[in-house]
Amino acid sequence: MDVPTTSTRRPHGLFVGLCTLDVIQLVDHVPGDDEKLTARQQVVAAGGPAAGAAVVFAHLGGAATLLTAIGAHPLGVAATADLTGLGVRVVDLAADAAGPPAVSSVLVTEATGARAVASTDATAHRLAPPADLGRLVAACDLVELDGHHGALAVAAARTARETGRTTLLDGGSWKDGTDALLPFVDAAVCSAAFRPPGTRTPADTLRFLRARGVSWAAVSRGGASLMWAGPDGDGTVEVPPVPVTDTLGAGDVLHGALAHLLASRGELTQAGFVEALRGAAAVASRACASFGTRAWMRGG
Repeated sequence: MDVPTTSTRRPHGLFVGLCTLDVIQLVDHVPGDDEKLTARQQVVAAGGPAAGAAVVFAHLGGAATLLTAIGAHPLGVAATADLTGLGVRVVDLAADAAGPPAVSSVLVTEATGARAVASTDATAHRLAPPADLGRLVAACDLVELDGHHGALAVAAARTARETGRTTLLDGGSWKDGTDALLPFVDAAVCSAAFRPPGTRTPADTLRFLRARGVSWAAVSRGGASLMWAGPDGDGTVEVPPVPVTDTLGAGDVLHGALAHLLASRGELTQAGFVEALRGAAAVASRACASFGTRAWMRGG
């Protein structure tokens, strides 16, 4: 099921943040100390919140540009080739770096779809904004940020605010620098693991974001309903139930689909935001019904 849009114009999205190379294995259980086991299936693909959202945006018909750091290592070349093959334009701010990219090792438990992840994330690179950042932002309808590469994220969000482009935050977790980013964020959709200082519940998180100037916010809670709040109200959006095979990347799918819908709609309204959340939740649920981060796009 593809996401319907309210416009026939192809939306353009700029995705700013992390790219990893994901090694994903389907297992009967997460091994204990000194235990070895044979994986049932394996997937190797480019990952990371911004990269995953860009892939979904492109799959749904948008023009996606990813601003990130990958490098010239063979593993980085593989990640870039994967993204390019899926229709994502990659702007690599660490193109000459010889070291390997961030690698995520992922174990997915077959019976539950739960995943265990280890990754270096964005710790290997400190990125300065590119000289043509203004051009990249002006060419898009929406800028999506995952909070990684903090200085770059703030610069991109500030530029988007100055040029009237919508900004969307993927709040997977609270990071150093997130507070500096929030004044330039129009909409934020966060996981239940996103815990700003002094908050304990999703309702606390929504209040925190509103107090920091984020007009539209939502918190995803796995298979439970999304909680949202805007200038004129709040509520919930139900997540369609599916037989869960793999929850890895569900948040990336949610944000990629949401970015596509919001970029297609133009001006943010309460009805439009809620409808976009509903459509994005449907796509993310579908993705959880198959193993890996790509099979759902092939209908499997």
